Amino acid sequence: MSDRKETILVTGGAGYIGSHAVLALKKAGYSVLILDNLSYGHPELVKEVLQIELIIGDTTNRELLDQIFATYNIAAVMHFAAYIAVGESVQEPAKYYRNNVVGTLTLLEAMVAAKVKYFVFSSTCAIYGVPLEIPMTEEHPHNPLSPYAASKNMVEQILLDFDYAYGLKSVAFRYFNASGADPEGRLGEDHNPETHLIPLALLTALKKRENLFIFGTDYPTPDGTAIRDYIHVCDIAIAHILGLEYLLKGGKTDVFNLGNAHGFSVREVIETAQKVTGKEIITQEKERRLGDASILVGSSKKAQTILGWHPLYADLSEIIKHAWQWHQKRHGTN
Repeated sequence: MSDRKETILVTGGAGYIGSHAVLALKKAGYSVLILDNLSYGHPELVKEVLQIELIIGDTTNRELLDQIFATYNIAAVMHFAAYIAVGESVQEPAKYYRNNVVGTLTLLEAMVAAKVKYFVFSSTCAIYGVPLEIPMTEEHPHNPLSPYAASKNMVEQILLDFDYAYGLKSVAFRYFNASGADPEGRLGEDHNPETHLIPLALLTALKKRENLFIFGTDYPTPDGTAIRDYIHVCDIAIAHILGLEYLLKGGKTDVFNLGNAHGFSVREVIETAQKVTGKEIITQEKERRLGDASILVGSSKKAQTILGWHPLYADLSEIIKHAWQWHQKRHGTN
């Protein structure tokens, strides 16, 4: 490739989904700059794997944002710098509204001032709340059940208003359970504390945890456990690039679900993880968690039709295999 493409600012690029998006952007020929406050990000992966410039800072820092936009010729922003723990958001809503809403608003204001017109937003299907239909489409009513989900919903409204008032064009991606890891084992999921089912199952297989909790075994599903739509993190990253290129080519502000349109139960995930790892995963059954729906599966037909996006890694065993490679490397085999 003779000419390097535009420079993209990736906020939260040292985190799980953001780092995979950076890797995909580099592969597609873009120049990339990361802004991350490192509250949850992994600077060693930026240095060793991504090998691009990392600016340590916060999206609530307007002075820093103005400096970045003045220094670098940034064509668009991909925004992953959000706090994501649903339970914590209920206990600490101020933390979530300040970072997820105020931080995003500050970033958008800086973009408008610098005349940067394209924004790709990592949103969530959690804004829909308890599903009224399965699979859930983009037209599903919004009923966020936590401050986390509410914060994402607020940002989506802000984006509509910024388009109308300032001409800032955006794409928001709503997805459920990001999972898996870079197939080459360079990047993966490593939250602290970890709350997601697949990494928890694999950490249990590695004996880093005594057991894995199953919250609810009396749901109206075939095996009594909740069903979720799992989507490979690399498929999410590719969607963000397709969304970016859609905007750069003159696309209008829009929202898209990302999912495999097929759900897997908690027990199915655990059984598949045992097959992939060849190890027993000890489980302990618990009561349902408040607000957990029986089935959450999203339709991604709109993304397929408009963006030409199709999941490359829709097979659950492949998703878990990639995650297992990463966890063995990250935490050591037992």
